[in-house]
Formats: sequence, structure tokens, C-alpha cells
Amino acid sequence: MIATAPETFADVLHQLGDIPASRILWLPRHATEEDVLQYEGRINKRLFELVDGYLVEKAMGYRESLLAAWIVTCLNNFVLPRRLGFVGGADSFMRLRPGLVFLPDVSFVKRENLPNLEAIDVAVADFAPDLAVEVMSESNTHAEITRKRGEYFAAGTQLMWVVDPRNETVTVEMPNQPQQVLTTSDLLTGGELLPGFSLSVQDLFGLLERTNG
Repeated sequence: MIATAPETFADVLHQLGDIPASRILWLPRHATEEDVLQYEGRINKRLFELVDGYLVEKAMGYRESLLAAWIVTCLNNFVLPRRLGFVGGADSFMRLRPGLVFLPDVSFVKRENLPNLEAIDVAVADFAPDLAVEVMSESNTHAEITRKRGEYFAAGTQLMWVVDPRNETVTVEMPNQPQQVLTTSDLLTGGELLPGFSLSVQDLFGLLERTNG
């Protein structure tokens, strides 16, 4: 899914999913993975994805980070005792192809899909997640998520959850399958990728209410 060369900055924004220009860190050259890691390593840590030679800031508010952390906890509670693989958080850099580095809010990689265990001892993982979770923030756009979905699936991702805190829905996506929109009356499952895993959508979005209560 390599895009054609843009002619204007408006073309760049459209190519990146019509995201706000404020999320793009301007460099007088094409950005690289080294730039991504440089900003992540600074004291005032900033997380950027590398897309088409641009540094695109990872959009995540506090509420979104809490939801992502809760999903990480639920997945780890299921994955770790069964030694199924590895669950990553929002600062897990994953190279889907040369020049494209994403930061899924939550990721899961099956143990048997790793080339070897040394493959995790890197700054940027050179493989796609089997499960990618994106938690929608205010500055995320549907066009951005649509592009990410295509990139994930092209790289081998089997399952994607798009969590929308404002509408309290979880959209379940699989390659060449119709999407399924879950509401608070539904149960989120791991499907064929994580058989036996389940999480109530009501429980997911009820996290903050339980915390406040």
C-alpha cells in the first residue's frame, strides 16, 4: 500500500488519513526510524509513527491509555498462563514494511509466529502483530484507521479491534471478512486467533466508573 508522491501538503494530509497537521512533526527531509527512536528516547518522550517519510504523532489521551492498559491486562491474564505469545503496549514499535513503523495501542504476537525469540530483543520489531488494537482518540480519523487496517492486513495481521470510547463500541475486523460492531451488550472474543478469550464490552468501558466508585 505504498502511496503515490503528493504534490501539495494537502495531498500529504489526505494520504495520511486526513489527520490534523498538528500531528505531523516537520523535518526538512524524509524521516527515518532513527528519528522515531530519537524522539522516543528523549526526556520529554514523544511517540511518533513513521508513515511515508513523515513523523506522525501517536494520538492518545489519558482515557484512551487507561482503556489500552486494561486490554493489555486482560490479554496478559489469558495469554501468559498458556504461554501463547507476547502482548505489547502503546510504545511497542512494529515495522510492517520498510519505511512504515506503527505503534498499535495494544498488540499480540503468537509465539510460533516469531522467527525466533531473539526477534523481540530489538528497538523496532520486524514483524506485524497477529492482533492489533487501535483506541480512537479525538484527533484520529476514520480515514486514518482505514489506511492502518489495510496496512496491518497486508503485513499479515489476522485480527484488529478498533475501540471507540465516545460511542462505546468495538469494531472487530478480519481480512476479507465483514466488520462486526460490538456494543455494550456484546462480548468481545479472540475468535480463532485466541479461542477461549472473552471480554465484556460493558466491562471494558465500565472501567472508569468502577474506578470512581
